[in-house]
Amino acid sequence: MARLRDPENGCPWDARQSFATIAPYTIEEAYEVADAIDRGDMHDLRDELGDLLLQVVFHARMAEEAGHFAFGDVVASICDKMLRRHPHVFADVTHADDAERSRDWDRLKAEERAAKGSADDSALAGISRGLPEWQRAVKLQKRAANVGFDWPDHRPVLDKLAEELDEVRHEFDNGADEERLADEIGDVLFVAANLARHAKVDVSRALRGANAKFERRFRAMEAVAESEGRELSSYSLEDQEALWTRVKREGI
Repeated sequence: MARLRDPENGCPWDARQSFATIAPYTIEEAYEVADAIDRGDMHDLRDELGDLLLQVVFHARMAEEAGHFAFGDVVASICDKMLRRHPHVFADVTHADDAERSRDWDRLKAEERAAKGSADDSALAGISRGLPEWQRAVKLQKRAANVGFDWPDHRPVLDKLAEELDEVRHEFDNGADEERLADEIGDVLFVAANLARHAKVDVSRALRGANAKFERRFRAMEAVAESEGRELSSYSLEDQEALWTRVKREGI
């Protein structure tokens, strides 16, 4: 990476990058790793982990050039953090159950924030605003649950979801503007994330699965249309829905 970043003999593209321009690639590579895991493709997973590691090396090299830190400092930092946050493994601390271990984890993270001079002592402090909003919703809910603000199981969450859907219907029926609808639909999505949390279902993975299923079935509809010598867009909505039901019934 040092050679790639060399302004005279390196790669012009690599040399002109910054933290801001590389950040989107870092996020993209993390999703590529998740995709390889979902597909169970270990060959791709090996390659995608290498791509993700390259992102870490890239950021570390830019930081070293600016005199902030180097790759070795990144490794040392995460090693220190894992030792500090796992006293039940590396020290003599014991926990009664997973809930207590989770609370202790959050307490240790709060102590780290305080040591850095953060004045935010909220139970929700430190949750990154750079996360995908689905993930951030679940993290907010987990933090609130750690101080007892949570439903006991999935049943009241289902009731809340039905309530929020009724509010969306009400806004549609009464000609709500875009802002009101966005607010109410946001509530639906937030409760849906909470339902997934109670079901111990990873929201991102569930949504990826739904996306993959939709894409698979839609492409099958297009294939049927092509076999009949037509474009899918030439079918009426009723006929398209019949095609959707057909491919679904075929287990696609």
